[in-house]
Amino acid sequence: MKIKYSLIILFYAIAPALFAQEKFNPESQLMELINKKENIGIAAGYSIDGETKWSKSVGFACEEGAPFGTKTLTRIASIAKSFTAVAIMQLVEKGIIKLDDPINQYLKNLPTDKQAITIRQLMAHTSGLSQYIGDKEIENTIHFENLQEAMDVFIQRPLLSEPGVKYFYTSYGYVVLGRIIEEASGESYETYMQENIFDEAEMSNTGIEKFGVEYDNKSCLYHNKGKKAKPGKQNDLSNRIPGGGFYSSLDDLLKFGDALLSNKFISQESLERIIQAENVEYNGNKYALGWYLYGPPPNENLVIGHSGGQTGCTSQLMIIPKSKTVVVVLSNTSGTYHRIASFASKLIGYSESTKN
Repeated sequence: MKIKYSLIILFYAIAPALFAQEKFNPESQLMELINKKENIGIAAGYSIDGETKWSKSVGFACEEGAPFGTKTLTRIASIAKSFTAVAIMQLVEKGIIKLDDPINQYLKNLPTDKQAITIRQLMAHTSGLSQYIGDKEIENTIHFENLQEAMDVFIQRPLLSEPGVKYFYTSYGYVVLGRIIEEASGESYETYMQENIFDEAEMSNTGIEKFGVEYDNKSCLYHNKGKKAKPGKQNDLSNRIPGGGFYSSLDDLLKFGDALLSNKFISQESLERIIQAENVEYNGNKYALGWYLYGPPPNENLVIGHSGGQTGCTSQLMIIPKSKTVVVVLSNTSGTYHRIASFASKLIGYSESTKN
């Protein structure tokens, strides 16, 4: 099964909907996304200044089974990168690490060509590290006991470009960031994220997905190759945890966005630092430090967020810092990104047009 993992919103195609005061009924259009089993289950919602203004779920967590709900546990794919980026900035604020530190200050026995890569470059996808090679790594079935084992798979591979010169999206760069969090904090990545991100925002339905573990209220996995979703094959996410190995829920992702905007995680100054694009060339949306920039030029960071796609998940998080608005759309079906992204964009426009 081939799925595009480095998902990018085609902003210029959907920009007219972003703040348009057009007629948009979120409930009826959400229902359209499960017609003819295009998606099996979806939840969507938005909050303003920490208050959920609208949320709705449709379809099933498992086909013809329990309804898909706003608390249903679902893979979130690359939205995990924004979690990891916030954790890195917490350590920066504490003076434990610096964005422009070379990573060999924290990780030992790195290949010579990787030692000068900086933390900033990993966050911005300008490190030169490669992405998954082939379907075996995309649909991984090998279980890695820790992040170091996962990192050992790719760290010896040649760099694709000189660090800091070229943008190339890779989840593997975030595996390295996870290891830096462990070495700098003295805790496992999982423990650090639980204590400093999920507990801080009261995200009680979020965690690292463990292969083979049965979870109450967790969605099944589906994939849409064309027009109709079918069951997807379970894969092991232990090769990408800091870049795409979490489950969460609609309610928890709204809490994450709200906590970010209310400076529960990091200061306003740090937030502004991580939503500034790097000075490299982009083919599509610009990327900052763990965040896509979705706004119209030259104000790309007017709307920030992250997309995600992997077997059993299409996800979209969008945030408008100025209006403290958070929009989330979460499907248990992969292969439906453009429709999900378009709905999220329209939901932002709807949230702006209905504010008092």
